[in-house]
Amino acid sequence: MNPTLVQRAVWLAAITLVAAIAALAITRRDAGSHNNLPDAVAVPGTENGYYTAKAAPYGPSAAHRRTACGQPFLKSTEGVAHPVLPCGVRLYIRFQGKEVLTQVVDRGPNVPGREFDITKALADRLDLHGTQTIQWRFAK
Repeated sequence: MNPTLVQRAVWLAAITLVAAIAALAITRRDAGSHNNLPDAVAVPGTENGYYTAKAAPYGPSAAHRRTACGQPFLKSTEGVAHPVLPCGVRLYIRFQGKEVLTQVVDRGPNVPGREFDITKALADRLDLHGTQTIQWRFAK
């Protein structure tokens, strides 16, 4: 057999194998995403698909008129500040039986031990005052 034909056959077999593995991975991912929670994504290492975190309310000030994500920071602005998650990432926040869909609108907090700042308007919806433990998960 010609060496060029052997190389082509090996490349074709390798490409076929990669395509088969990719198809299998996609099929397994889709089959595992159906669970009893309508939107929930199974999160490894959590009991119920939610992470826990410390959070506290914060509001606009004269020095903080815009969020780090570029939007005006008004008394009515609802969202969360997080030091790492990208602007616009949608999250569910759960506190004392109330759950809201929100998004990252700012950077912060700058307080050790606290993972989120929650805008005053959103904290009022959740009836969250002071530093509290919340549950959160990513939205689809």
